[in-house]
Amino acid sequence: MDFVISRRGVPIRLTEERWFHIVENHDDLAGYYDQVLETVENPDFILAGYGGALIAVRAMGRRKYVAVVYRETSRNDGFVITAYFTSKIAKSSIRWRKR
Repeated sequence: MDFVISRRGVPIRLTEERWFHIVENHDDLAGYYDQVLETVENPDFILAGYGGALIAVRAMGRRKYVAVVYRETSRNDGFVITAYFTSKIAKSSIRWRKR
């Protein structure tokens, strides 16, 4: 299990079980473990997700982004839910943007 610190200073954990779930459902992410963690720690955008979840987004090239859905359960704990590649960002859902 690895931890990174979110933009709001919350430790976010990525367990082996979650990583297995991610690559089982999004096999194109196999080999991108470090990039998934870096996306939470240093995103280009943070979007509003469903039910209070956040989505960290980081550019991976021209019109290709990695999106990581995570939840901050308290000031001291959070966890990754899933991750995926996308080519589109819902600009209306942007809650934070890197300057």
